[in-house]
Amino acid sequence: MKLNKDIAAIITGGASGLGEATARKLASHGVRVYLFDLNMERGQALADELGGGIACVDVSEPESVSEGFAAARAHQGAERILVNCAGIGPPMKTVSRDRETGAVRMHDLALFAKVIAINLVGTFNCTAHAAASMIDLDPVNDDGERGVIVNTASVAAEDGQIGQAAYAASKGGVKGLTLPVARDLARDGVRVNTILPGLFKTPLFEGLPEEAVKMLSASVPFPQRLGKPEEYAALVEHICENRMLNAASIRLDGAIRMAPK
Repeated sequence: MKLNKDIAAIITGGASGLGEATARKLASHGVRVYLFDLNMERGQALADELGGGIACVDVSEPESVSEGFAAARAHQGAERILVNCAGIGPPMKTVSRDRETGAVRMHDLALFAKVIAINLVGTFNCTAHAAASMIDLDPVNDDGERGVIVNTASVAAEDGQIGQAAYAASKGGVKGLTLPVARDLARDGVRVNTILPGLFKTPLFEGLPEEAVKMLSASVPFPQRLGKPEEYAALVEHICENRMLNAASIRLDGAIRMAPK
């Protein structure tokens, strides 16, 4: 798909991190960008800077998602691109023992369900909303392409660490739905791909001590550093432009394979 001013895009989790970098990259081509996020202050500033729009959307709430898509389409027309970046990753072990009392604590089931609801169900719901619109659009090229959906999993989908049961399960689900959804939408000219980022310099790392960041950076074989959000955005750009990329799950990780902890 050729990226230009005739293309509209929606980016979930678009106010910061990987989503912000993606919004900036697409907007640099003239693409009309619309952000879904809960951080309205930061998101509105970015939307204003890029000449785009924003809606306060909780991707785990079906009504919120429906209202967000309606607002985006009213603002900039039907989306040709959807990039799902919204997600959370609170750590908790399946069972743990209190160091002082010795009492055994199970993983909070509500927290597990929340992670699945945002990372997996939210991704699928946004994907389905976008696809329902894209399949009725006119093709944009001689291959009959109508839209592109890029989902965000994680290397935890394959290398889940201690304390990542919920996160790894949610991201494994995102990876798992890539092929069947791509097959569902193939005859209508909508491509679906998933990126599995490794350790990236996002707001998640902003509160870590410098020594912890150095240790994490040293664990990446090459390049020996945290990934830059702009590098994630560059892959989104390539996926959008390369029509032959479909149903792919691509690790973007500097060759890291996560240790148990």
